[in-house]
Amino acid sequence: QVQLVESGGGLVQAGGSLRLSCAASGSTFITGDMGWYRQAPGKQRELVATITRGGSTNYADSVKGQFTISRDNAKNTAHLQMNSLKPEDTAVYYCKLQVLVPMRDYWGQGTQVTVSS
Repeated sequence: QVQLVESGGGLVQAGGSLRLSCAASGSTFITGDMGWYRQAPGKQRELVATITRGGSTNYADSVKGQFTISRDNAKNTAHLQMNSLKPEDTAVYYCKLQVLVPMRDYWGQGTQVTVSS
C-alpha cells in the first residue's frame, strides 16, 4: 500500500508564492508519472501539472510560466512551486502518483490553497 501526504498549502495574498510538497511512502514500489491537480468549489478537478519519471513536464495552459513542477525519484517526492498567485488559483490541490507495478494511481488527501485579493 502507498500513502501520499501533501503539505505546503495555506492562505496567501495575490502575487505571493507557495510551494506544495507531496511525499509517497509505503511498501516498495516503482513510480511512474506524478502530478498535481486542483478542484475549486463547484468545479471539476482539473490537471495542473504532471512530470514523468524522466523529468518531462506538462502544464495546464492557465499555469504555464507561473507554476513549476519537480520531483526527486530517490525520495519519492514531488513539488509544485506556485508564483504570482491569483485568486482564481484558489482550490484544493491534490497530488497523484502512478505506481507501475502493479499499475495503479494513488491520490493524496488534498491541501487547501487560498489566494486573497
